[in-house]
Amino acid sequence: MNYIIYDLEFNQAFNKNNKNSNLPFEIIQIGALKVNEDFEILDSFNRIIKPTLYKEIHPYVENLTGITTDMLNKNNSFPKVYRDFLKFIGKEPFVSCVWGVCDIRELIKNIQYHDLNMVDDFKRYIDVQTVVCKLLKCQKGIKIGLQDAVEHFRIPIESEFHDALNDAYYTTQVFQKLRSKNLKPAIYNPSASRNSLAKVKVDNEKLINQFEKMFSRPMTSEEKTIIKIAYNMGKTQQFLKPVEE
Repeated sequence: MNYIIYDLEFNQAFNKNNKNSNLPFEIIQIGALKVNEDFEILDSFNRIIKPTLYKEIHPYVENLTGITTDMLNKNNSFPKVYRDFLKFIGKEPFVSCVWGVCDIRELIKNIQYHDLNMVDDFKRYIDVQTVVCKLLKCQKGIKIGLQDAVEHFRIPIESEFHDALNDAYYTTQVFQKLRSKNLKPAIYNPSASRNSLAKVKVDNEKLINQFEKMFSRPMTSEEKTIIKIAYNMGKTQQFLKPVEE
């Protein structure tokens, strides 16, 4: 049995009118490490992916990841990269390890969108982020970010974050620090996740109006987009860190 520790980067629509509700986040990079039961790194995987839905890189995503539209267009689309990913994983049983379950959710959505074969072991997972939050006794509902976890464990920062392979590598290093914790995988159930959430949505008009009141001027289209993205990223709580008392 191996651990497949992976991270994903996504592209998205420029506005809600162009968003596909079946695939709001299209994978543009997969980075992964294969780790054995002794927590030794066996192999690595890194692919940039040419999108088929959102073909132009969103400016915010480009700024965050450094990935450009030209870079995307020089690579293969998701079905080919996914097949390569499965070859990298191999035939041995595995447990998926991620920093936050959103990567599992979006990987499954991308697989389903392209009508590809779903490997059941992708649903057998360890959420390293949740394990670290429990270990550090974070306040309920607070999710520590990957960089803060890396700094907490005094792991050297040698590469930029928000690169799928780099983030997978950092997640692996954090995971290795947890080897004595007798970690047991859970089974991902998307139906349970959906049912546990209240059916509410953001009132974007009020959100933008609040910023326009604060700055005493109308927001530009670019500013509105940044505000909406920042709000949604904030809800993931990935940028929060424990307060030292």
